[in-house]
Amino acid sequence: MKYTVKFELFPQKSDCKPIRARVSYGGKRVELRTGYSIEPEKWDSAAMRVRSGFKNKYKQSGNEINKGIFLCQECIDAIFARYELLEKRAPTPTELKRAFDESTGKTSSKVKNEKQNVFAAYDKFIAEQSLLNSWGNSHKNRHVTVKNHLSEYNSTLLFDDITKEALIGFLNDLFDKGLCNTTISKLLDYLRGFLRWAFDEKYYTGNLHEKFKPQLKGADGSYKTVVYLTWDELMLLYNFSIPAEKKYLDRVRDVFCFCCFTGLRYSDAFNLLKTDVQRQRISVITQKTVDPLYVELNNYSTTLLKKYSELPIKKAMPVISNQKMNDYLKELGELAGITTPTKIVYFKNDNRYEEVHPKYAVLSTHCGRRTFIVLALSLGVPIQVIMKWTGHKSYTSMKPYIAIVDSQKEEEMKKFNKPNEPKNKPEK
Repeated sequence: MKYTVKFELFPQKSDCKPIRARVSYGGKRVELRTGYSIEPEKWDSAAMRVRSGFKNKYKQSGNEINKGIFLCQECIDAIFARYELLEKRAPTPTELKRAFDESTGKTSSKVKNEKQNVFAAYDKFIAEQSLLNSWGNSHKNRHVTVKNHLSEYNSTLLFDDITKEALIGFLNDLFDKGLCNTTISKLLDYLRGFLRWAFDEKYYTGNLHEKFKPQLKGADGSYKTVVYLTWDELMLLYNFSIPAEKKYLDRVRDVFCFCCFTGLRYSDAFNLLKTDVQRQRISVITQKTVDPLYVELNNYSTTLLKKYSELPIKKAMPVISNQKMNDYLKELGELAGITTPTKIVYFKNDNRYEEVHPKYAVLSTHCGRRTFIVLALSLGVPIQVIMKWTGHKSYTSMKPYIAIVDSQKEEEMKKFNKPNEPKNKPEK
């Protein structure tokens, strides 16, 4: 069986790049980890060896690494020879990887591998903590996203590699991907959570879960635009006559308006059952915080619930997937003429960006909850009552909404300002 083996540097953002064995045979291409890494300027790509006289950042000499590469080549040759002799065929890619890892000692000890390898430990962390803390899919997926970003940055990352310099390199890698500062800040927050667990479990011995907290511009969300509907826009949408050929938007409109009149998150509206509606109020256990909430019904929310009460489904409202609903909301908003210019501000690294969109283009399911809060504050509902409806636990999270209402009050007060002084002043 013909096959070729090339030893190459794996492309990633870190300075010290992993050396991979790329095996090509029968139209297949398999990459195998040698367990060694080297800086590009110290690598001879033609000879597929480390240049003489150099060491990598782990103090491994070029001679030591080159001997390891030679042993990897011998190991691959032995695997193909064994399969050809005993099986009369070439190994499958999975068989080749498994045999190579076994021969080079990468799977000899599961505990040792977990103790060294960040990603094996991360998998254990996600599985264990999601069970113990009843994580939803969105929370698990955020940790999976962090793990994937780490793997793209350095696929052979060990706990001993997690230094301040390594995390700065990871931060720069996220900047290079064009992520917004708010997104990066959240990713780092989740990463610190994992490192905190790893420290408690004695996988990790550093303190960067406490010390590495870069101050990213705009990451506190203070600049963030709160997208919501005014009362006039909400009524326009609520009463909008949807064209016959777009009747699929009717339920989307109703579900969104229901969130605007109750303050429910999309996830809680999705899970709301008909049995959760009793005595003119909604009773839910929120998916995000697992807290019990009780929301009294008003005329609008009652009307919307009655509209679907006869449907042969357990759910109170016909909620579709979040992604689909977000797409349809933009289409619905454009049809209804919700075109108020809306400025979106965000930061990437040190750069500030501003974009202006018609409001329909930035509508999402979460705008329903925001609309409820802003309108409730505008109507004079006490903030303590609103927080009981929405489940907010601190006034800090309500500050952006209060600022909106204060700004609205300022504009309304200007209506009392007369353009000219009265012509006939009262006599003294």
